[in-house]
Amino acid sequence: MILCLQFRGRIQDILPNLPAQHDHYLLRWLRGETCSRSHCLIFPQCGYDHVEFRRKMKVDSIISDWKPPEVIEKYVSGGMCGYDREGSPIWYDVIGPLDPKGLLLSATKQDFLKTKIRHTEMLQRECRRQSEKLGKNIEAITLIYDCEGLGLKHIWKPAIEAYGEILTMFEENYPEGLKRVFLIKAPKMFPMAYNLIKHFLCEETRRKIIVLGSNWQEVLRNHIDPDQLPVVYGGTLTDPDGDPRCRTMLKYGGTVPRSYYVQDSVKVQYDNSVTISRGSIFQLEYDVSAPSSLLRWQFASDGADIGFGVYRRTKEGLQKVAEMLQVLPSERYNAHLVPEDSCLTCPEAGVYVLCFDNSYSILQSKKVSYNVEVLPPSDGQTQSPHRRGD
Repeated sequence: MILCLQFRGRIQDILPNLPAQHDHYLLRWLRGETCSRSHCLIFPQCGYDHVEFRRKMKVDSIISDWKPPEVIEKYVSGGMCGYDREGSPIWYDVIGPLDPKGLLLSATKQDFLKTKIRHTEMLQRECRRQSEKLGKNIEAITLIYDCEGLGLKHIWKPAIEAYGEILTMFEENYPEGLKRVFLIKAPKMFPMAYNLIKHFLCEETRRKIIVLGSNWQEVLRNHIDPDQLPVVYGGTLTDPDGDPRCRTMLKYGGTVPRSYYVQDSVKVQYDNSVTISRGSIFQLEYDVSAPSSLLRWQFASDGADIGFGVYRRTKEGLQKVAEMLQVLPSERYNAHLVPEDSCLTCPEAGVYVLCFDNSYSILQSKKVSYNVEVLPPSDGQTQSPHRRGD
C-alpha cells in the first residue's frame, strides 16, 4: 500500500481523469509488466499515456456513443457468457469461424481496434458490477480461446499485424485485465500461429496462458460451475430456447459476403497520387484560415499499409514533423485493403500538415492515391490547399 500511496501522489493531477481512483485499480498499474514498479514511481508516464489514450479514442463514451459497423457485429465471433467460480466474467474468442480477410476488406483496422476497446470497457463495467454484487474485488476476466478450425487463413499477414496492434493496445492500457487464458482444441499448427503473436505479449500474460489437452472440458468445469458453462463447452448452460451453443450470448462468425467488401462496393475517384520511397515520408500542407474548419481526407495505398498522421506547424519556415504539434497521432492504416475516409475539425487556424509515413519500410515503396479538402465552418467555397511534397 505504501507503493500505491507513492504512485497516487505522483499522478495527483490526472487522477480524476482515470476510470477509477481506488487502490485496487492503481495497484494494477504497479503490478503490470508494461510499467515496472520502480519506473512507475519515478516516471509515472503510463498513467499519463492512458489518460491521453482515453481522450483520443473517446473511451469514456465508447459504449453509449459508438457502435461497430454491421459487418463486425455480424461476423466477429465470440462474446461474454457466464462467470467463473470466483465471479469473474468469462469471454470467449471462437477462432475457427472467423474470416480475417473478409473482415479486413470490409472494415478499417481502426474499427476493429475501437471494437476491442468497447468490448474491454464492457467487461470492466461487468467486473465493477460483480464487485458490488459479491462484496469483493473483481478486476480481471477469464478468457477461453476456442482454436478449433485454426488454419492458414488466420495467419494472413495483415490479420496478424492488426491483431498485434490490438494486443499491444490491451497490454498498455488494461494491465492485469486477464486472470487466466484457457486455450482449447489447439490444432497442430497452433505453435506456428502462437510464434507470430507471442512477441506482442508481456511475460506475465504468457504465464497466464494454459493450453489444455483432450480433458479440456473437465478442466473448465474445475474453474467454472456447469450452469455457467455452455453445453457445447461441457456445461449445462443453454439459451432460453434450449440452444446448447448459447447464440444469444456468443457469436459464431462465418464467411463475410462480398457485398460487405468496401473495395468492391465503393469506387473512389482520386485526384492525386504519389509514390513514397522506402524509408521516407511525404507531407501535404493545408492553410486553414478559420477555426472549426473541417479537414477531410480519403486515401488508398497499393500493395501494403501506410502510416498517416496530422500535425500543425508552430512556427514559420522549415520545421520537422517531430517539432510540430501532433493533432492526429500517426498510425499504420491498412489502406491497401480498405480505403480510408475520415476528417477532423481544426481547433485553430494555421498550417496543417498531413504526413504519409513510409519510414518503417526498408524494402518497399508505396503508391498512395488521395483526395483532401478543407471545408470552412460556415457557408462558402471549399478552400484550395497549398501543397508541398517532402
